[in-house]
Amino acid sequence: MAARSRKLDTYVAVEPPNHPASAVILSPSASASVDPPSFRDSQYDIVLRRQRLRTKTTKSTSIPSRFFNNEFLFAGWGTVTNLLVSEDALSHSRSAINDHHSRQNLGQWTGSAFAGNAVLGSIFYSLPPVVAAAGVYSPISLFLATLTFFFWRPIMVELASALPIQGAPYSYLINVSSKSLALAGAALLLLDFASTAAVSAATASSYLNGEVRVPFPVWVGTLIIVVLFALAALCGVKESAKIALAQLTFHAVTMIVLIGFAANQWRVNGNFVLKSNWHHWRSQPFGPVARQIFNGYCLSFLTLTGFETTPSYVARLRPGSYPRVLRNLHWPVIGMDAIIMLFVLALVPLSDVLSGSNVLSRLAEQAAGKWLRFWLVADAVCVLCGGVLTGIISACELFEQLAHDRVVPSFFFRSLPLTGSPYLSIGFFSGFTMLLYATSRADLNVVSKMFAVVWLSVMSLFPVALIALNYNRDRLERELHTPLFVSFITLGIVVAVFVGNIAYDPSLLEYFAIYFIVVWLIFAFIQNKTNIIQSFYWILDQSGVLSKSKTLGLWLVRMINQSKKQPVAVLAKTDEINYLMRLILYVERNEDTACIKLVHFVDAEKGVPSELEANSKILDEAFPEITIDLILVPAPFDPVNVRAISNMLDIPVSLIFMTCPGKDFPHKIRDFGTRIISM
Repeated sequence: MAARSRKLDTYVAVEPPNHPASAVILSPSASASVDPPSFRDSQYDIVLRRQRLRTKTTKSTSIPSRFFNNEFLFAGWGTVTNLLVSEDALSHSRSAINDHHSRQNLGQWTGSAFAGNAVLGSIFYSLPPVVAAAGVYSPISLFLATLTFFFWRPIMVELASALPIQGAPYSYLINVSSKSLALAGAALLLLDFASTAAVSAATASSYLNGEVRVPFPVWVGTLIIVVLFALAALCGVKESAKIALAQLTFHAVTMIVLIGFAANQWRVNGNFVLKSNWHHWRSQPFGPVARQIFNGYCLSFLTLTGFETTPSYVARLRPGSYPRVLRNLHWPVIGMDAIIMLFVLALVPLSDVLSGSNVLSRLAEQAAGKWLRFWLVADAVCVLCGGVLTGIISACELFEQLAHDRVVPSFFFRSLPLTGSPYLSIGFFSGFTMLLYATSRADLNVVSKMFAVVWLSVMSLFPVALIALNYNRDRLERELHTPLFVSFITLGIVVAVFVGNIAYDPSLLEYFAIYFIVVWLIFAFIQNKTNIIQSFYWILDQSGVLSKSKTLGLWLVRMINQSKKQPVAVLAKTDEINYLMRLILYVERNEDTACIKLVHFVDAEKGVPSELEANSKILDEAFPEITIDLILVPAPFDPVNVRAISNMLDIPVSLIFMTCPGKDFPHKIRDFGTRIISM
């Protein structure tokens, strides 16, 4: 085992495997009296190196610094402790895991209902921009776009089987790649949720204004809907599987009735309206047919919005349900959107279709009269308002996860005492949604087109995450292995459609880039606030301001120390120093902390690895800005004990890091809640 000098910890002796403990040398003279071993002999020798005398409570170094006074950069020395898991912590841990298992109660139909209203309800706002781009060729564009989703389905199923955790695709990226890429994914998700809420509210307001005389314009109605559902969320209203299933059933019945009456009316009227629309569109100089179909194809991905939310609740689905959920949602979209678009062209004059956004209500009136139009408007308002609530709740869950990962401040955890609703998250997101809508000049077409670009960007994260999973976490067990070329083809489709949307309307790039960059910079600023404060400290130090105002300098130092005090835990399996080094480097590059708890669960038969203590001390010296504590836990490595350690150390499980489990791993990764950071 590793040996230390009993007086001053002057030396650290690293013993080779299966070397007798009696051979450990503690004397400095012994080290100097022999020549260094050869490379061949070194595996049989004890490596004896000098350990710096720990005469101070904090570390120090003789290396020059950019700061005149750099003591605040250095952390304290690490310690080695044994930690016994308490019964209270074990009881709390078992309760948390049992609660997690009890929530895994969604089947394929209730699971389909959560995202089904967003997916099948997208037809209300996707048709107008598609018709404006492709005209009479819109059914072709819609059909091709719905077929394209077949590329995403195996990718999403494989990711969900490998990482059945909530918060995807952000949670996928943070487990298979760097935190910087995950933050970009979080920024896109926030934009996606805000676009969902804005488009749904604006479309619902438009349908209402088309049927009911209201004393305010559409944009005012949009803001009122957002505010009303923000208040509903503050009052504790949440998504319910039973309500969502009932709402989805009502919407499906409405669409079936609409298709039936439209088909009958087409039979009665004949092809007069269809021929008129065909000749009217063909007489306009819209360019080559293939280009029109492609433009419509690029915008037709709006009909697939909602699929990106399905992985966010995969942890609540029963095993094997997720592929069925995607199937249940995908086939109705294929069979419904293009057919309804064809009925629109066959029954509604093209001039009426292009002049407003209430396309389906006009189709309903042409097909069966006012009664079906009122029915469809009621269905549209219910489904679209549900989309607003879904956007708000999804954003709150994202903020909660980002707060756990210390991307956003902890005050996003604050909730109302009576309802438990996170009022800051709801208020911030609602304000952001209204700002997004207002800066688009309250134009539904502009918001819808930008939504298509945002959705494409979010969906690009799935093939990116799968490629990173295969490259960085290939040992993770999963039910399906998607060929690598499918991921690259899907990425190619995303790039082509993204460029097509920008070419069709270049102003979309401006809207998208501004919002994405602003949100991403906010996340990046909070994540790297310590480095930013240090840079500000350096500027003031160089300009001589700190020498005149010591209070300002002390305040900045206090902010730096405050931001780095939250510890993280790293679960160490072996004592190999190169392995431990990679774990520490990940934390240094991705987390804003100066305290790392290196936790090792001691196997009762194998005991503590011989070089673990010595190597932890070496690493503690190698990183003067970080305190590396070694914690030895005499307990089995399983989800119950990991969550118990989280409770005892007061470290969230999201800030406990582990290496990638292999195929023979006996536990389920979803039970840990930890982050995977290496192979």
